[in-house]
Amino acid sequence: MMQQIRFSLASVVLAAALIALPALAQDARVSEPGLAPYEVKDYAIEKSLTGKPGDPAKGREWAITGGQGNCVICHRLPIPEVDFRIGNIGPDLTEVGSRLTPGEIRLRIVNPKLLNEDTIMPAYYRVSGFHRVAKRFEGKPMLTAEQVEDLVAYLSTLK
Repeated sequence: MMQQIRFSLASVVLAAALIALPALAQDARVSEPGLAPYEVKDYAIEKSLTGKPGDPAKGREWAITGGQGNCVICHRLPIPEVDFRIGNIGPDLTEVGSRLTPGEIRLRIVNPKLLNEDTIMPAYYRVSGFHRVAKRFEGKPMLTAEQVEDLVAYLSTLK
């Protein structure tokens, strides 16, 4: 009986810790020099970084543009002109708009490390916390706020 109580107490403590850790990482106001501040709440960034919606057609272009978004290098997307033998590292984004809200998509583009510290997906709208950054890229995000919003608009249409 005593072992059963210890096990139950340990289970409760572990469960509480696991529940609390993601919550601490997910409810925060974030501000970095030169970038639009944003608020992370409930695993999403609900408000547009620019204050307006993005352009889905431009977002589609960013998704296939090397050196910018280049989502297709890791993800499968419904873009027939792209060879998808390479896009098999990350999740299939073919119907991502059915699975995630625009705010959840935005967080995954802006800084996916807030959801999973071990992810290999880069933080596209971040300027600090990187190692070995070339001088010409220091202090610059991989995507602008407008480009992030264009990608969010495009990916949200995939249903």
